[in-house]
Amino acid sequence: MPSNEQRREAAKRKLERQLVNRAERARKRRVVGVIGTVVGVIAVVGLIYWLANIGGGSSTTDTASSNTVATSEPDTPPDTPTSIPTELAPVPKRATPLPAKVTCEYPAEADKPAAKPATPPSGKDVAATGTANATLTINGAEIKATLDRALAPCTVNSFTNLAKQGYFNDTPCHRLTTTDGLQVLQCGDPSGTGSGGPGYSFDDEVFPEIKYGRGLLAMANAGKNPETNKGTNGSQFFIVYGTAELPPNYNLFGYIDADSMKKIDEIAKAGTVSQGNPGDGKPKNEVKISNVAVA
Repeated sequence: MPSNEQRREAAKRKLERQLVNRAERARKRRVVGVIGTVVGVIAVVGLIYWLANIGGGSSTTDTASSNTVATSEPDTPPDTPTSIPTELAPVPKRATPLPAKVTCEYPAEADKPAAKPATPPSGKDVAATGTANATLTINGAEIKATLDRALAPCTVNSFTNLAKQGYFNDTPCHRLTTTDGLQVLQCGDPSGTGSGGPGYSFDDEVFPEIKYGRGLLAMANAGKNPETNKGTNGSQFFIVYGTAELPPNYNLFGYIDADSMKKIDEIAKAGTVSQGNPGDGKPKNEVKISNVAVA
């Protein structure tokens, strides 16, 4: 029969074995926990990588604004016109001439501040006969235009007023279209977004006989203002270098000579980086008006 001393020694050895076993189990649990954590992290990283690269890694961003639509990739060839007519279009005439002088209105647009400081012109006793000569310096080339008051006196009055204020100086031509049926270069927005203007608007001066074609100069607009039923003309204008199958809804106010149109052709031939619609977007190469002089 074991003595008390032997029983104490046996109990002591049993306790030591229990402590060793507990420590070993704790160590194994720690190892398993670390391995589980590492495996979890690897799994999460792998999942993120898979989600990021599904579909070849490309994505398209859609926005509500037509001015911020995703553009073509930088290495995508620009859209260029398939052909450009060389003959200038005839200048349309009003079937019934306007009186010698007209009254124009240039109301401020409360919700559309000017893209560049500008003062509207006087609208009293505006001449509706005669012409003015304008020279637009675009990418260093002089573009000679004739502004015809008989076509759109209020438009010519506004354009010459803005030119004399330097409003068009150092501003981009933000839009170029190259498709058959619509070949125009659009300018006149200092912000370059396609939504900028002088802070005021004026009404349409259109007539049924208008047909747009090579060499003609017209105003861009956003249609009728639904609140006032007035026109939304401001400072943006377009030069037709080819065809333009448009309804007579855009104020025609001048025309450009044949030699100057050849310089516009060079801009068009460089092409456009499409934005939303093929052949319609920002010019591939920067197009900038450095000065507009009116005599």
